[in-house]
Amino acid sequence: MLQFLFRRTFGAAVILLLLSAFTFFVFFGAGDPAMMSCGKSCTADNLALIRQNLGLDQPLTTQYWDFLVGIFTGRDFSIGHCDAPCFGYSFATKQDVWATLMDRLPTTASLAAGGALVFLTVGLGTGLLAAYKRGSFLDKVLTSVSMVLSSAQIYILGPIALGIFVYSGIMDSPRYVPLTENPAGWFMGLLLPWLVMATIFTAQYTRMSRSTMIEQLQEEHVRTAKAKGMSGSYVFLRYAWRGSLIPIVTILGMDLSSLFGGAMITEFTFSLAGVGRLAVDSVITLDLPMVMGVMIFSAALILLFNIIVDATYAFIDPRVRLS
Repeated sequence: MLQFLFRRTFGAAVILLLLSAFTFFVFFGAGDPAMMSCGKSCTADNLALIRQNLGLDQPLTTQYWDFLVGIFTGRDFSIGHCDAPCFGYSFATKQDVWATLMDRLPTTASLAAGGALVFLTVGLGTGLLAAYKRGSFLDKVLTSVSMVLSSAQIYILGPIALGIFVYSGIMDSPRYVPLTENPAGWFMGLLLPWLVMATIFTAQYTRMSRSTMIEQLQEEHVRTAKAKGMSGSYVFLRYAWRGSLIPIVTILGMDLSSLFGGAMITEFTFSLAGVGRLAVDSVITLDLPMVMGVMIFSAALILLFNIIVDATYAFIDPRVRLS
């Protein structure tokens, strides 16, 4: 296990290094960041001062090396010292990029964790029920509904949900309230986005859990357990359920990594100030340091969740070998 984690961590570090290099040279090499930071009414003196203050008067390779070193040791800028991990200062707000990310992360984390809990519980529950009642009327209804919902998109369901529940006065507008300050406000403020996310994601988990459970019920060890006289419900939960988790864990890891990295459409639809909304705003304003910070942060989360998912396989199924 330790060798596996070391290999995967080293590989993730290499990927992040290549991604950061590609992103840096594309964004900072294709244009003039100083001009973007200076604004429309920019003079030659102001432009030269910005280049000097941001270190943009140095060769591009030197700028990239300073950027990498700053992530681990921090950097000094004209507007102040940036503590590690330092991704620089925003061109638009002059705020520390890492501090801004950490300020937005609780919103995204709450949205992702709560939504995942809802859609995972409902999706697995309905999928297992459909597999247990395979061929019945209930199975057909659940399968049909999941097929229809799987084609839904959040930018369609989101405005519809806002029109039905918010604009009619049934619910307040979605907002983020810190959990430690007001648990009830935190729950009610994110309930509508959770339900919309669950409506879309549940369909995928329903179909996946149903199909994998049906496959597991055909396995030899499951049929052997039935032949020994064990009850159908016991075999279903004790033997078939565990073997069906690997595909579920795979797609859950992908969904969680993308959600924690920034649910852009969801946050934009419900006007939530999370990492995803920050990414969209940064691209619109050409805020290159913030774009770099969001991309590297999101990529690191995706790689981290992939490592966790792969390591989880060995705990779910002893036949899986991480070597």
